[in-house]
Amino acid sequence: MEIKIKSVREFDLKGKKVLFRPDINSPIDPVTKSIVNVNRIQKNAPTLKFLLDSGAAVAIIAHQGDTLDYQNLISMQEHAQKISEASGYPVRYIDDVCGDAAVDAVKNLKGGECVFLGNLRYLTEEVSTFEKDVKLTPEEMKDTYLIRRLAPLFDLYVNDAFSAAHRNCPSMTGFQQIMPSAAGFQFFDEFSALSAVRDNAKHPAVFVLGGAKISDAFGMMETVLKNGTADKILTTGITGIIMLIASGVEVGDKMLKFLKDRDLLVFVDSAKKYLAEYSGQIEMPVDVAVKVNGTRAEIPVSQMPMDTLYPDIGAETVRKYSHILKSAGTIFANGPAGVYEEPLFSFGTKGIWQAIADSDGYSVIGGGDTVNSATAFIDMNKISYVCTAGGALIRFMSGKKLPLVDAMEKAYGGIK
Repeated sequence: MEIKIKSVREFDLKGKKVLFRPDINSPIDPVTKSIVNVNRIQKNAPTLKFLLDSGAAVAIIAHQGDTLDYQNLISMQEHAQKISEASGYPVRYIDDVCGDAAVDAVKNLKGGECVFLGNLRYLTEEVSTFEKDVKLTPEEMKDTYLIRRLAPLFDLYVNDAFSAAHRNCPSMTGFQQIMPSAAGFQFFDEFSALSAVRDNAKHPAVFVLGGAKISDAFGMMETVLKNGTADKILTTGITGIIMLIASGVEVGDKMLKFLKDRDLLVFVDSAKKYLAEYSGQIEMPVDVAVKVNGTRAEIPVSQMPMDTLYPDIGAETVRKYSHILKSAGTIFANGPAGVYEEPLFSFGTKGIWQAIADSDGYSVIGGGDTVNSATAFIDMNKISYVCTAGGALIRFMSGKKLPLVDAMEKAYGGIK
């Protein structure tokens, strides 16, 4: 699939002021508030290096945390340090997004210099609740505080934040309305890798869907089965449990309460529909792991229910899924197989990631927990492409238009 979006390579950057918008929202240790995974930072560093190598004066705007995960809404000083190390250029940090200190810093920038402005989510206009409740169009975003303050200072806007492409906020879709815009290297890498799976997958194509955010899995499941993108779906995590319930397996009151409290039982009807319409294409766990007297025990699905939760898949499921993955031409995975943070229940996640790493098929994995868990258990060099996207990835694979892609394409004709 081809997109008409300008690349940063197409511009003469020497002496130009560039506003660079990556997505380096990173996992944060809840106690130390330090970054625990630098995957996104490392993947955005090449575009920054190219800009600075080319003689541009660069200001970075990015976000960390949100109203939905306020505990991660912190200063981005460490992000500046990490991207400085990854790019090889000094990056000055100012804990101000677009106030007078930020504006003065940008005005004083010289070619080859970089300043990292404060956390975008300090601004009301940038938080997800504002996007949800106010619903500005990209055209209306021209009047937001962020754009009024920053746009006049720059010659070019460069977006490398494909992982946040589902967001419709000023920093993502507003600047394209009034200034020349281009995409960075990471943007095109992500788009190409996901397009290869969605539009040109080598078959058999196997999707592995797990994790706790099952709205993501159910958001794409029917689409990829209906259009033939996926030949087989392997379900794990909560998605697997919902599929078992839909197939008639009793999981017990404790598990049902867990699902009900999180409004997850609403997916059972959809699961029944998919199982009826795509018989034989959706695989479910054949055994699960539970905690008994402080130790791990595995039981076949036929011995459910027990008065407990099921935090992992069992060894038979891992063996069954590994056999399917071994012969896959394309593999797409989103979500860990179990509660991998607990040593007792890391077996399933580790086993599935290892099977993907050992497969000769073209493999793409994406999503925060997906990448974190895979990094903990396997050599990531054995994965064909590690995607930084989560929500954007799901929407893209579901065939939905992404606000960022739309804004960048519409900006194409107006670029000077």
